[in-house]
Amino acid sequence: MSVDDRDERLDRAFTALGDPVRRAMIARLSRGEATVNELAEPFSITKQAVSRHIHVLETAGLITRSRDAQRRPCHLNAAALEELTGWIDTYRLVAEQRHRRMDAVLENMKEQDK
Repeated sequence: MSVDDRDERLDRAFTALGDPVRRAMIARLSRGEATVNELAEPFSITKQAVSRHIHVLETAGLITRSRDAQRRPCHLNAAALEELTGWIDTYRLVAEQRHRRMDAVLENMKEQDK
């Protein structure tokens, strides 16, 4: 997988998560599968709008849909969320290391002032 492919997936996922309705859908799916109607329940938007949100989440790779007779439940794609978490953690760890170094410098300066 190329860096460009990974960047495109990250862009789609973060764009999809930029909408509060879609974040709420992800939160709901974190508790288990749900149908389109179940995902639509808490929102006062049309089924068509719900379907568009689901399509964005699918395109971003954050959810999948399966077929169970008449039902087409949506499922959270945990691997996609893990990829996002991994990307964030990379930068979080770098920032934490910088803060630890800065804390050490400040502590050293305090000791020298005594």
